Amino acid sequence: MPQKTTIHPLTPDRWDDFVSLFGDNGAYGGCWCMWWRITRSQFEKNKNEGNKTAMKNLVDSGEVPGILAYIGMKPVGWCSVAPRENYGSLNRSHFLKRIDDKPVWSMVCLFIDKKERGKGLSKALILGAIDYVRASGGTIVESYPYQAPDSSSPLVNFMGTPHIFKQVGFVECARPSPSKLIMRFYIT
Repeated sequence: MPQKTTIHPLTPDRWDDFVSLFGDNGAYGGCWCMWWRITRSQFEKNKNEGNKTAMKNLVDSGEVPGILAYIGMKPVGWCSVAPRENYGSLNRSHFLKRIDDKPVWSMVCLFIDKKERGKGLSKALILGAIDYVRASGGTIVESYPYQAPDSSSPLVNFMGTPHIFKQVGFVECARPSPSKLIMRFYIT
């Protein structure tokens, strides 16, 4: 289990922490967590700095695109969690299309600082996301983990793995492909 972690929404006053965590390359190859928010052509056009600017504009607009995990004052993890409607590309996905018309909050990315991986932070982030959704009035949290034979690459795991979500209480609701799952946590 990780050291004592605290969870905070990404707000303008925490932008520098987000940048520090994501580094010069914007976490996963210049993504800056924009992959599920914009079209693929916009993403490719933006590249690293454009995606960073797009995320900064989103945060400055007052929208909370996710949560940060801290150990002490150091940002060590990120979870993109927001109402599904906020993820345009996810809503256009053929594989991850809506399974019903219930309002859900979607978790589309987990990112842990390299030095902190393997210490239980993913679970802490997922639990923090559930608490954040609960406090925001949401009742269903949806995740889209990838199940693959080789899950050692962080690029494969950016949406999480099924076993970590099961540990927290998510249930499988759909399997649009052999490697892609749609899982839900129902807040009571």
